[in-house]
Amino acid sequence: MKKGKSIPRLQYISQGHTETDQLTGIQRVLDAGIKWVQVRWKEADLTVLKNLLEIVKPKFQSYNAYLCINDHVELAKEFEADALHLGLNDSPILESRTILGSDTLIGGTANTFQDIKQRIEEKVDYIGLGPLRFTSTKKSLSPILGYQGYEEIFENLRMQELSCPPIFAIGGVEWEDTDILQHLGLYGFAASNLFLKEPIPSELIL
Repeated sequence: MKKGKSIPRLQYISQGHTETDQLTGIQRVLDAGIKWVQVRWKEADLTVLKNLLEIVKPKFQSYNAYLCINDHVELAKEFEADALHLGLNDSPILESRTILGSDTLIGGTANTFQDIKQRIEEKVDYIGLGPLRFTSTKKSLSPILGYQGYEEIFENLRMQELSCPPIFAIGGVEWEDTDILQHLGLYGFAASNLFLKEPIPSELIL
């Protein structure tokens, strides 16, 4: 993904304990028109994850969709991923940038205003801020932000006149949150279960 290209506002974060589950979810959202998928499979060993990526890489190309890889910098380089997403305890952003170069988008997770400031200093291309509410997708869940938490963080950004990359809401987002999140200043959102349990509103697919 070349810098300067528009980032889709919806991101599906893959889930599933088996390759079949992972593939089924990815295929579903690609068929629905989602253009940005983060392949996340924390439990898989490297060989299994590489096999999944070998299968899905051609799908992303045929659907003209963006492939984002969670955590694994070297796999992002090997598979020429469009983006890499790193948690607060994953590989350092600057080190990953050195490995991947300037064309690959690098996003980072944040939970607090201090995390946001850190991510700005690291020059990430987007930020996943959350969780909005409880989610069972992540085993170690950061403190819940809720609407008020987002509002306070964006107010702090305005007060300190900080320029920030696009911020995505993560963690327990529902379709009915869309208008409120946009009003608060969120660029878009990322989710797992939501994309699989209900039809994806066509007006939100950009």
